[in-house]
Amino acid sequence: MIDWTAITGFQWDGANATKNHDKHGVGCPEAESVFLATDLRILEDPKHSTPAESRWHAFATSSHHRPLSITFTIRHPLIRIISARPMNSRERKSYGY
Repeated sequence: MIDWTAITGFQWDGANATKNHDKHGVGCPEAESVFLATDLRILEDPKHSTPAESRWHAFATSSHHRPLSITFTIRHPLIRIISARPMNSRERKSYGY
C-alpha cells in the first residue's frame, strides 16, 4: 500500500523522460498530472516488482485530456516515473476510456 501523505514530489531519470517524450509524446508535467486526476486508478505490478522495490501502474486522464498509463515506483519521498504513454486499446476498454 502506498502512503500518499509521505509523497513530496517526483523523480525522473533523464533518459526515461526523453524516451517518454520522443517515443510516446508524453512530457514530464503531463505524466505527473495523472496523479492529481479524479479518475486515477492504481494497480500493483507484481510481475515487475522485486522484494526490494514494488512497481505500480497508474491509469487516468492527464491534464491534456488524454488517457495515460504510467508505470512508477516509490523512492521515498518521491514518485519515480519509469514509463509514461497513452493507454492502449485493451487498457482503454478495461478502464472505460
